[in-house]
Amino acid sequence: MAEPLVWLPFDKSELGEPPAGLRYETVVPTPDDLPASVSEVGFFVPAYNTGAGLGPVMAAMSSLKVVQTLTAGVDHIRAEMPGGVQLCNGRGIHNASTAELALTLTLASLRGIPGFVDDQHEERWNQGWRSALADKTVLIVGYGDIGADIERRLVPFEVEVLRVARTARDGVRPISELPDLLPLADVVVLIVPGTSETRGMVDAGFLDRMKDGALLVNVARGPVVVTDDLVQALHAGKVRAALDVTDPEPLPAGHPLWSAPGVLVTPHVGGATPAMWPRAYRLVRVQLERFARGEELVNVMTGEY
Repeated sequence: MAEPLVWLPFDKSELGEPPAGLRYETVVPTPDDLPASVSEVGFFVPAYNTGAGLGPVMAAMSSLKVVQTLTAGVDHIRAEMPGGVQLCNGRGIHNASTAELALTLTLASLRGIPGFVDDQHEERWNQGWRSALADKTVLIVGYGDIGADIERRLVPFEVEVLRVARTARDGVRPISELPDLLPLADVVVLIVPGTSETRGMVDAGFLDRMKDGALLVNVARGPVVVTDDLVQALHAGKVRAALDVTDPEPLPAGHPLWSAPGVLVTPHVGGATPAMWPRAYRLVRVQLERFARGEELVNVMTGEY
């Protein structure tokens, strides 16, 4: 019986000594470019920047048992998964990079860095008072692994951290208490998964409960925020925003979010740093070792989580 075939988007040498008992091919497939071995694939790792559209590829993988993404979110692939195939996400791969960007967006927005960049281009020496992160209250909405990494980076800045998650636990408040916590926060960081529960959670009511002038930082998913409601709140001066994700995405030219006051936008680059690769290789190696031995995998997606 042939050893199970693994398709990787990188060379197997990146795994160090690849787990034995498996065959490996480096393939980044498309529906129009499928190697003849597609029917033999048992374990598939899509490329990091793969979006929707893998349905036809996976449908041709008649031996497929596991799909291991390199992304924490799986909303781009979940609906296309063949029946009976296990889906595992890349939880842990992007913690450091995403936490760094969350802190960067927060500091840049509070200290007015975008304005300083504009002033530099216009050769203006524009002194004045800007906000600080010190002594602020930061509310992390969706407190999991990445939320904990964000907090570790925030603590040295002398802030108070409030934590909210779907399920309450020691030191973490339940999502049901969010309306009472929003008025207390100077900075609200979103790091929830993209699910039917979280879609549109940041609407006009959410924004209205935020402290006047508070900063909304979204490193979660664009559809978590109702864009029209946010644009209106920005123009009203109710809140400021720093967004690594938007809805729609990519944000098209001419969209009102680009020019709204008090907003900083980055193009969904939270995980896109070299720090992801050693973590990705470690996770894939662990999963393949477990797969080869017939053991239970980690990061298995059940329901929407």
